[in-house]
Amino acid sequence: MPKKILLVEDEKHIARFVELELQHEGYEVKAAFDGREGLAMATAENFDVLLLDVMLPGINGIEICRRIRSQSQVPIILLTARDAVMDRVAGLDAGADDYIVKPFAIEELLARIRTILRRVTPAAANSESLCFRDIEIDVAAYEVFVQGNKLDLTKTEYDLLKLLIEHKNRVCTREHILTSVWGYDTDIETNVVDVYIRHLRTKLPGDMNAYIETVRGVGYVMRE
Repeated sequence: MPKKILLVEDEKHIARFVELELQHEGYEVKAAFDGREGLAMATAENFDVLLLDVMLPGINGIEICRRIRSQSQVPIILLTARDAVMDRVAGLDAGADDYIVKPFAIEELLARIRTILRRVTPAAANSESLCFRDIEIDVAAYEVFVQGNKLDLTKTEYDLLKLLIEHKNRVCTREHILTSVWGYDTDIETNVVDVYIRHLRTKLPGDMNAYIETVRGVGYVMRE
């Protein structure tokens, strides 16, 4: 069954071009041309990936992302003409999994989509669980529990936590985290790793370094 993608882009010639390219790659694509229509479609149907332009009439892409994240963990890629660090961080803070700066090569967008779909493909049909202190990850259910309470994580936060636990007692460099969580073909900067570590720390109970230790100039580690 083809993967379903929702494209929300107000520039219709760009939307049509991207839609045709995605369809050529075998994806099922639906398009919306303003924020309100896009949000309505995203909440009414199940999609495998959302592509959201940031500058949209009605509701902007970052606000759509924030609202979607309150009820769904569907992968979201932001399409933005803004390359400033704070704009990128704002999108990631709103819950986006990735972003791509306009103008972009269609090959790059396709690579980003493939990377995200690889990450969210059920790890399993296996019922494996991972444990670290009082954290338990149910891999099959894609759920995390801390002290018996379910933790509300985005897919990127989940993948990051899972990676650190899989490598417990070993320091993961920022570069290793970036390629393992975001994919080998990403050009996202390593400071994005720090942003997501901060997100995780705010969601885990206790002192900010209680679970994840910073190794200055290198990366992060979770030690038993």
